[in-house]
Formats: sequence, C-alpha cells, structure tokens
Amino acid sequence: MRWLTVRSAIGVAAMLMAAAGSARAASPVPQSGSLIGFVASQAGVPQMGAGVFLYNDYERLVGRTLTNERGAFAFESLAPGLYTVRVTLASFVPAVKRNIRIQPGMRSFLSINLASVLSSIELVYSAPGTAKIMSDDWKWVLRTASSTRPVLRFGPLIDISSPSEERRQESREIFGDTRGVFRVSTGEYGELASAGTYADLGTAFALATSLFGSNHLEFAGSLAYSSSAGIPAAGFRTGFSRPDPFGGMPEVSLTMRQLFLPARVGAAVIGASADNTPALRTLSISSLDKRQLRDNLTLEYGGSLESVAFLDRLNFFSPYGRLTYDAGGIGAFQFAYSSGTPPVELLSASEQPEADLNQSLSVLALFPRVSLAGGAARVQRTENFELAYRKVLGSRSFSAGVYREAVKNAAIVMAAPAGFYAPSDLLPDLSSNSSVFNLGHYRRQGYVASVTQKLSDEISVALAAGASGVLTFDETNPVGNNPGELRGQMRSGRRTWLAMRATAVAPTTGTRLAVSYQWTDYRTLSPTHLFLTQSFQPEIGLNLRIRQPLPALSLWSARLEASAELRNLLAQGYVPVSTMDGRKLFLIQNPRAVRGGLSFIF
Repeated sequence: MRWLTVRSAIGVAAMLMAAAGSARAASPVPQSGSLIGFVASQAGVPQMGAGVFLYNDYERLVGRTLTNERGAFAFESLAPGLYTVRVTLASFVPAVKRNIRIQPGMRSFLSINLASVLSSIELVYSAPGTAKIMSDDWKWVLRTASSTRPVLRFGPLIDISSPSEERRQESREIFGDTRGVFRVSTGEYGELASAGTYADLGTAFALATSLFGSNHLEFAGSLAYSSSAGIPAAGFRTGFSRPDPFGGMPEVSLTMRQLFLPARVGAAVIGASADNTPALRTLSISSLDKRQLRDNLTLEYGGSLESVAFLDRLNFFSPYGRLTYDAGGIGAFQFAYSSGTPPVELLSASEQPEADLNQSLSVLALFPRVSLAGGAARVQRTENFELAYRKVLGSRSFSAGVYREAVKNAAIVMAAPAGFYAPSDLLPDLSSNSSVFNLGHYRRQGYVASVTQKLSDEISVALAAGASGVLTFDETNPVGNNPGELRGQMRSGRRTWLAMRATAVAPTTGTRLAVSYQWTDYRTLSPTHLFLTQSFQPEIGLNLRIRQPLPALSLWSARLEASAELRNLLAQGYVPVSTMDGRKLFLIQNPRAVRGGLSFIF
C-alpha cells in the first residue's frame, strides 16, 4: 500500500532529524518549534493543493498554507504551546487534530489521510533539523495543473505568482488573512442567557485581520431590537493583539454597549416622562495575556475595567486568571479565579474555525446583570475559585473539578403577578415579558466529574455528574409584597445532578447536531455556573442545537450556514413561590428559548 510508504518516509525523516539533533548538541537551545506534515488519500496518493489551517490555543488562526506536489506542508518558528490543525480538500471530509504540542527545539510530524467518510491524523514528535523539506517551486505547478487550479482562490492570502518575491510581498501587505462572520438572527436570549445576554432581532458581524503581518485586529458589532420590549440595542467591540518575544500574544479590547429601557422603567423609578427613559450603557477595557512560565506551566491572566451607567455610574475592576500545570502522563492540573462578570475569553472554545469570531460576538452580547433594589441600580458580582484535573487517554478524556463562588446582588428572572411588587424593585426583563429581581447575596460550593468519549472524528458522547449549591424556599410559607420576605426565606442547600451531551456531524450534508440534558431536582433554584476549567458546561433541561451549511456559490471560500437553538424545551427549573393572596410567582433560572439565525462566514 502506498500509504505505508508515506508512514515509512515519516519514520525515516524522524530518525534522521533525531540524529542531526544529537550531532548539534553544543548548539544554543532553540526557543521555537516546527510542524510539518504529509497529506495523502486512503490509497496513499499525495494530495497537492490541500488547505492547511493552523490555530493557536485561543482558536485564533495563526497560519495558512497549501500542500505541495508531494502533499507536504510546514509551519516553522512556532511559539511553544498547543495548536490545532484543520485540513480541507474538495471531495474529502475535513480532518482536524487538536492539542498538538509544540515544544522548543522539537519538530512535530503529521501523517494525514483524507477520506470521503472518515479522515484521520497521526502525530509523531522528533528532534529538530536544518534540512528544508519544502521549496517554493511547487507553487508554479499549480499554474499548469488543471486539477488543482481551484486552489488559486487562496490568491489574496498566498502569492504564487513569484515565489522569490513572496516574503517581500507579505511585508508590504497592509491587511491580510481577513476572516469574518455576518449573522442575521431572531429569537429569545443569547448563547449565555444565564450570564446576562438579551434577545435580538437584527444583525451582528465580526471581522478579524492582520496588519502588516504580525498585528492582529478584530472588530465586532451588533444592531439589535427586542421584539418583546420594543426597544433597540447596539454594541461595538475592537480588539488588538501582537505576538511578543516570549511566545505570548497579549490582547487588549474595548467594548461599548447601549440598551434603551422600556418607558415604564423611567416613569416608575425616577419619575421621568416617556421621552426621557433611561438607558443602560456599558464601557469596558479588557486585557488578556498568556505566558509559558516553564515547559509545563502556563499562565493566562487578564482583567477588565468596566463602567456601567444606569440611574447612576458604577465602576468595577474584574481580574481573572488561569494557571495550568501539565504533569505529563499523570495529567494536567488547573486553578482559575475570576471576579465580576464571567470572562468569556477563558471559556473553553469550540472546534469551529470561526470560534474566535463567535467569542467576540458572545462578549459583545454579554451585558452586566443589572437589577433594582428600592429604586437603586445594582450590578451582580461573582467571585469564583476553581480547581480542576484532566487527563486524556487516547480517544477518551477525563476531567474533575471543584468550585466555590460568592454572588452579590444576584439578578434572577422572575414572573410575578401584575402589581405584586413595586416597580422600584422589579426591572423589566428585556428578553421576555418577565422581570429581573434582586435576590440578594449567597455563597455556594460544588464539584463535577466528566468523561468524554470520541467515537470518531464526527461523533462524541460526554457524561457528567456532580453536586452544586442550590437555593430553596419554604413552599408552605406564603410571601407578601415586601421583597425582603422572599429574600428572608432563601436557604442554601445542595443537590446532585447528572448530565449527558452528544455531538455529531453528518458526513455528507455537514449538519452539526448537539443535544444535551440534565437530570436534577428542579424544585430548587440552581443558577448556572460557567466553568473556566471544564469543557463540559451543564445546561438545565433539554437543549438542542443545529447548524446546517447551505449550498452557495463558491466565493473566496465563503459559506452560508443556518442555525437553530432550542433551550430548555421542557421548561424545567421554574421554581414556584406562593403569595399571601393565593397567587404564585416563579423564579426562572434558565428560561425556555427558541432562536434561529443565518450566518455568512468567510
């Protein structure tokens, strides 16, 4: 079989590189690594013109290239860390390999077999070498090979007209590697509804590009309209990052949001007329950096300086960080801390190539959780500590962790009888006909353990179990229309839970399906905890997400995608509380929501 020849070539190359590395033991220790690979079909035929995309640990695209006539590609001078490689070629299923560790002075080899059903990637590590396995002459072959002529659409990113001029051309290029997402959506609540996102009927976009090669710019915006409240909202976010000599990529971002509130809010709270309704405005400056303290010790840290203007101006500083110690065969240990609004930047990213763009949109839609208490504005603040352990064994990964959080001015969605509470204690929810209630302060602890089994490159199943702190209320003791009575009834407790999640990708249509369900005691209030150290994020009730690529004309490798999201379909987690007049109010921890959208991705 010819595929055996490819694997043998990789093995011989690895041994030669190891021998060359030992002969140069006296050379200075290199500070970067490299990644090379060979792409072939199942029959062992080298595939020229395959697109190879390299993503860093933040799921940001840091390199893009094409395979030469031997099916080979290379990425040199890579900073130490974890990377993801995605290989695409027409008529084959894309191949994805995550958690590729680049070490100083080491060269990593990838053996990639593309197939029409299941593609695979194998990884081999070796010592460095100086031999150059690729030349630029292969680019001239693309100009005369009719079978690979479609790869010329990479033209704006890779200059194949003159290989000798490629490096000088890149240095003159102002903007390059431009990517973007344009989305039209409608429905209820956003992806992080429990953390403070709002409904929208409008558009959102995110763009990412490089400036003079080494500088990275991101720009995102959203123009939305709440169908239930009849009010507009807008937000914009700008980010800048640049690699530093120590292998990090510090990023600074500026986010501005504005949301007009219903007219009844101003009239009830400050006695204003309908023409002078208040608006919720936020301005935040955030930073995030990553440092490789040692070969097996990584620190991610940052902070956000945020200003919230609503009836008054409130200023906060929210630091966050995550320390990861990789103990090799034993596993990896993590410690994370955050204060204030959960940092979306530290949440585990998805495997989608546009994950960083979607993350920008999530940050943009994440308004602070604002509530009212006696007519005064309050912002929810959460202090979170996490300790976790994870280990990967082949296609199976294990994870466990504990957390402790303290929440001040907890903002909970409430469906209360009309006129039961004074308007100065209920802020109309901007995503539904319900309201936001200030539940006061609470502390809780919890733990989680999960196992994820990858059945194939397209199918994975995860199971998780744990316990979390919950809030209980005395069902036999009705409350009056004084908000303090409800807060006084609140008691802390603990409940166990069990959750499952399954994801799949249809090989022919490309449909992505994700379904999850969580079993627990839904008679208690269990606010969602966003884990900074776990890839499994449990969600209340039954949840379903679908992403469907749509046929479209090939244009700069762009694609059209429809999405649908159905959250908490069984409407579980609506905690009833009896009132003295025989009615009921409901505390809602994760509202049932249906969303749909259409995305143009390029």
